[in-house]
Amino acid sequence: MLRIQPAHIRFVFLNGLFILMSFFVFLFVFAGSESGWHFESLRQKLISDGFDQKVVEEIFSRPEMEFEANGISRYFMHNESTLNYDQFTSKKSIRHARKYMKKHSSEFTATEKIYGVNPKIITAILLVETRLGTSNGKTSVLNSLSTMAALFDSGVRDELWRKISASSDLTRQDFENWSKRKSDWAYNELKAFLTYTNQENMNPTDIYGSYAGALGMAQFMPSNILIYARDGNLDGKIDLFNHADAIASVASYLKHYGWHPDIDRKKARDVIYHYNHSNYYVDTILKISDLL
Repeated sequence: MLRIQPAHIRFVFLNGLFILMSFFVFLFVFAGSESGWHFESLRQKLISDGFDQKVVEEIFSRPEMEFEANGISRYFMHNESTLNYDQFTSKKSIRHARKYMKKHSSEFTATEKIYGVNPKIITAILLVETRLGTSNGKTSVLNSLSTMAALFDSGVRDELWRKISASSDLTRQDFENWSKRKSDWAYNELKAFLTYTNQENMNPTDIYGSYAGALGMAQFMPSNILIYARDGNLDGKIDLFNHADAIASVASYLKHYGWHPDIDRKKARDVIYHYNHSNYYVDTILKISDLL
């Protein structure tokens, strides 16, 4: 009769436990990296373009990284003319805007002295963009831009098309054309975003904004941050989630496109149109300014 020693039993038990734990670890890692393949070509492209390999691989291995197929689908539903801009000209909204101008009067005064931009226009833009910084967006900027940028890979495009084709009126060719154009744009924005977050020592996975990748109270795209954003409170950092920085950055942007203290209405329209290429948007900004 075979006699099993207690030590042998312990060995079998511990070995079985190790195998079971390893299996669960495998499942966890596999689930966490489910969307990892979507970004493989993108990672290699960033590294080829000079981004540090260890940094890129570390960022894209984080569990927060996800392929935002649902976010991209919003591009096919967005219609500027159907947005309810009247909400921003209500008595309640204007009352909040006036309180905001009063609360940040010192920032507006300093900004107007430097850039010559009317505080009412800046306030109107911040009101429409993010309700004066109270609604900055809930989409991961890193995920959104990475997802769009990854569409240069035909395998990623095929995967996305399978996800959205049933609910989209686009033809496959229209989708291909859109994807290639949007991928080039998003890749440049992603590079700018990674550059910006590195310069300001920010965690890129902690930053949320619009599904298009705009961020902060002023909803700047990353490429615009690198060019036009300013350190309004002079703390050595550019943080568009900070009121002083957001106010100064909007003013900097508008001044670049031609705003000056004596600007007339027609020219003002042209300058604001650079901020958002929508006549509905421009009309609303000017109307809010008038009401203020």
